[in-house]
Amino acid sequence: MDKAKAITAVAHKLARLIYMMLTKGEEYTDQGQQYYEERYRERVLHHLAKKAEKLGLKLVSNEDCEFKPS
Repeated sequence: MDKAKAITAVAHKLARLIYMMLTKGEEYTDQGQQYYEERYRERVLHHLAKKAEKLGLKLVSNEDCEFKPS
C-alpha cells in the first residue's frame, strides 16, 4: 500500500470511530494488541481456506488430524 492510501485508510478509520462516539455517546475503548492479532489470524486462516478450496483441498487443524507421530 502506498503512502497516500495508508493515510486515507487511517483517516477513514478515525472518522468512523469519531462518528460512532458522537452518535452513540460511548467512549472509545482500546481492544488491545491481542484482539487485533486474533482478528488477523482469523482473516489469514479464512483466506487460506478459500485458496485451498479453489485447489480442491481442505484445511484441517492439528486437533482434527488423525496422524500421531511415533
